[in-house]
Amino acid sequence: MSGSKARLEYKEELPVTYPFAMTRGEYLSLLNIDQPPTVVRGTGIICTIEFIRINVCVSENKLFIKQTKTIPVIQGGEVTYVKGQELKVTSDPYFKNQCSESLLFLDYPDLIHSVKCGSKIVIADGNFLLEVKEIIDNNNLLAVVLNDATIGSRKNCNLPGAVIALPAVSEKDKQDLLFGVKNKVDMVFASFIRKASDVAEVRNALGEEGKSIKVIAKIENYEGVVNIDEIITAADGIMVARGDMGMEMPAEKVFLAQKILITRCNRAGKPVICATQMLESMIKNPRPTRAEITDVGNAVVDGADCVMLSGETANGAYPIEAVAVMHKICRQAATVQFYKESFSEHLNKNYVTDATETTCIAAVAASFKALASAIIVLTTSGRTSWIMSKYRPQCPIIVITRNEQVARLCHLYRGLFPLVYSTPRIKTWHEDMFDRLEFAITYGKDMGFIKTGSSVVFVSGCQPGTNSTNTVQIIQVDEKPISGIRYNTNFCLI
Repeated sequence: MSGSKARLEYKEELPVTYPFAMTRGEYLSLLNIDQPPTVVRGTGIICTIEFIRINVCVSENKLFIKQTKTIPVIQGGEVTYVKGQELKVTSDPYFKNQCSESLLFLDYPDLIHSVKCGSKIVIADGNFLLEVKEIIDNNNLLAVVLNDATIGSRKNCNLPGAVIALPAVSEKDKQDLLFGVKNKVDMVFASFIRKASDVAEVRNALGEEGKSIKVIAKIENYEGVVNIDEIITAADGIMVARGDMGMEMPAEKVFLAQKILITRCNRAGKPVICATQMLESMIKNPRPTRAEITDVGNAVVDGADCVMLSGETANGAYPIEAVAVMHKICRQAATVQFYKESFSEHLNKNYVTDATETTCIAAVAASFKALASAIIVLTTSGRTSWIMSKYRPQCPIIVITRNEQVARLCHLYRGLFPLVYSTPRIKTWHEDMFDRLEFAITYGKDMGFIKTGSSVVFVSGCQPGTNSTNTVQIIQVDEKPISGIRYNTNFCLI
């Protein structure tokens, strides 16, 4: 985002925040049904449509943000199966094009070693269920059909509870990733990540030329949830992919996995995306169910940095309405969060020795004490703003950068509003710094969350060439230009 005039239609009265509440319970007890939503939406919305997010399992190489996919698929024509019938399932490639009412081919060589008698085989997003009755030999098994279904070719398949022996990056994935590198994508969503070494394989496939591309690990099965700590360390972010997850583990465990993954990411300061069936009914209907509204709101309250729409925008009848509804839910849900609690938990977690992170902590603490309207961050690499998001200030964080990729990546993080400052550096370092500050304040005023008389927290370096962020200033905003702004507090952390 590079302008300061965007999204003016969302200006509303400032919400009541009850800054003096001491506990989460006290804060929630003060809320009422007329609580206005936040002025701006801090949670990102990711939409699955061409040239924004592409699923390359079902699309050609047209992409901007890209998902890599490794999953067993069924080959063959459309066949109807009846509940209770017995069905031979084979992984023998000889039968690849010979599927029938009595034979099903599954393109997964290690199938027989991944299941046992009583194991479930979940096909086509759970629309076709099988139970293993007998292991015949190294390529074949006998299964019982658990429901009536008509199945076509190339359907996804899950083996709940099984440890899958597929490579993290297939040959097709490598080609897709290199295509992404060539076309300068910002990030890739890597599917079925089960351990840290899977993330390393994706990075190796991206190569030296793609080292700036962020890798978002999609967690879709039991193994990925169990190994989440090492995956978070290896990846740049996490997606809670609830669709396949709901077939890989008991359905009632999905909400627990969501809580675990989001909380672990929040504590590590890594962005986390909550995805799949969030507003599923809006594929066909203009309004979501009340349960879906609550689901989106709870994901925001859980701490998700982004929420994602899949079929709702990819092939739904009401894509614009789905985005608009999700936008409103995110803004309203943000008023329920007790940000002081999140901040305190981070402070109590560990001892911080990094100067930039210490500066960010000071800035967020100051924003609570001063009831700041915004935190303004000047950054080159984006790191300062990403750390700032981790500490969850209640006010928006305006990020000023000259790097367009950094600005785009900021949208992954909760509460960041990135602006590309394209004016060349023709003035002194200090003059350029204050010009960027004025640019940010003007944007905040246009958006409606910075008012004359309010305070903002300004975070930057204290001198040119230091390549570090170590200065926090609390600024009183008035009608005068930047030279007339009054500085209440100015301190530098060395």
